[in-house]
Amino acid sequence: MDISTQNPAAPPSPQPTEADQKRAARGATRPGDRIFLGLSRGSGIFVLVLMAAIAAFLTYRAANAIGNDEANFFTTFEWNPTGVPPKFGIAVLAFGTIVSSVIAMAIAVPVAVGIALFITHYAPRKLGGTIAYVIDLLAAVPSIVYGLWGALVLVPHLVGLYGWLDEYLGWTGVLEWNDGAPRSLLTVGILLAIMILPIVTNVSREVFRQVPRMHEEAALALGATRWEVIRMSVLPFARSGVISASMLGLGRALGETMAVAMVLSPTFDITASLLDPGGGTFAQNIASKFNEATPMGRDALIASGLVLFVITLLVNGAARMIIARRKEYSGANA
Repeated sequence: MDISTQNPAAPPSPQPTEADQKRAARGATRPGDRIFLGLSRGSGIFVLVLMAAIAAFLTYRAANAIGNDEANFFTTFEWNPTGVPPKFGIAVLAFGTIVSSVIAMAIAVPVAVGIALFITHYAPRKLGGTIAYVIDLLAAVPSIVYGLWGALVLVPHLVGLYGWLDEYLGWTGVLEWNDGAPRSLLTVGILLAIMILPIVTNVSREVFRQVPRMHEEAALALGATRWEVIRMSVLPFARSGVISASMLGLGRALGETMAVAMVLSPTFDITASLLDPGGGTFAQNIASKFNEATPMGRDALIASGLVLFVITLLVNGAARMIIARRKEYSGANA
């Protein structure tokens, strides 16, 4: 008996119509998909519009202040927008903001990466969980609490460190101390490092946990030590994530306000030594002068805020460029 006569061929499946193909190309074949697509697209557009509105507001108010400024806005070591004529500049504020943030990053990033590596690759599970919990608690502490702790505890206890730096490194001029109160840019940098440490640690820890286990096992199978596994398998994979974590911390360091205002003795002067009291930052200057400022003074403060806004955008843009250039070294693309 011919078996083919007992099992007739199945009917051909229907071909998709042109309308079906268009809906599939759009990726929104159901009402829920179309709603979600619209909400997602609207959220992205809203962020861009909001950023543009902030930039337009800052630019408009800043143009009014800079137009009436009788001094060079970028190089003047003075802040007197209520004078006749008004004279003010951001040289001291830009210097203090950048220097304190660089100090904070130089201290916090290596320590944070080390803590994250210890939690994920060295510490026992219980100990690592306890340390991670404490780091999470540090991230939840308000800025004003850090400022109070810095003013009442950190500043008095830095006298010994300042004396040691002056004794052994004072010859450099950068770390020379003249026995003033330790309310300098170095103190601000140390406090900012403590504040951004939880952010960099938490993000780096999560990135290290995403490293494929096969990469580490392959390195161990080839006879690599624990440090060689981290150097050859973990750090290359997590480089982009660590850079992103560092940029998040830098963003907070650049814009920190109350904690800086409570530990810094602001002056519109730039000194060669990081240990001398004085200096200032954009955020600290805005917070300390905004309530008592005249309309012209507020426009001047908004102009300094515009500069901080631009610096933040440039920092984030540079971070994106660095991450894009390092993609080929990341194990995420393997």
